[in-house]
Amino acid sequence: MLTIFFYALIFGFVFCLSPGAVLAETLRRGLLHGFTPALLVQFGSLVGDAVWAVIGLTGIALLIQHDTVRVPLTVVCALYLAWLGVRSLIDAWHLPQPDSAPASTRQNALAVGAAISLANPKNIVYWGALGSALSGIVGTTPSHGQTLMFFAGFMLASILSCFLIAALVNLLRQNASPTWQRISYAACGLVLIYLALLAWQGL
Repeated sequence: MLTIFFYALIFGFVFCLSPGAVLAETLRRGLLHGFTPALLVQFGSLVGDAVWAVIGLTGIALLIQHDTVRVPLTVVCALYLAWLGVRSLIDAWHLPQPDSAPASTRQNALAVGAAISLANPKNIVYWGALGSALSGIVGTTPSHGQTLMFFAGFMLASILSCFLIAALVNLLRQNASPTWQRISYAACGLVLIYLALLAWQGL
């Protein structure tokens, strides 16, 4: 059981710390508003991570790979990422003031993180692979207890990553000059638009 938990921790940290849409949006909001909005984006993404984890570990991922589900999900994801990317490029051009955004903008950080994670069709592939990896780790079809242990380890790594990433982004915000903030916004925008194009090509 401890071996399964250890592997799950590793997979969780790799998944959460790898570059992607959630990390880019965390950086954008963290540079603008600080630690709390960055953390909320990360917490929101946990909703999607948990949903895809259940799907991948229970084998439902095979059903979601059908075009009737995959295509609309991919279109929504591509459009949403493109919209976030354009917003980030606008922020790079007109650098916003830290307190200029309305309270609602800060409050919806949680929903944005969840939406990005839930709408990302790449999670289907990732969790489908992890479901197979778990079978390889235990050498047979995993029991309910083993599956729950793997899920617990992954979610623990995800929660720890939330605080780590938000703290690093906040540290960057406190020490970054306006020029570096513009560069960061622009980089986030380009990454989000690039991911949107990749999602669209996947169709």
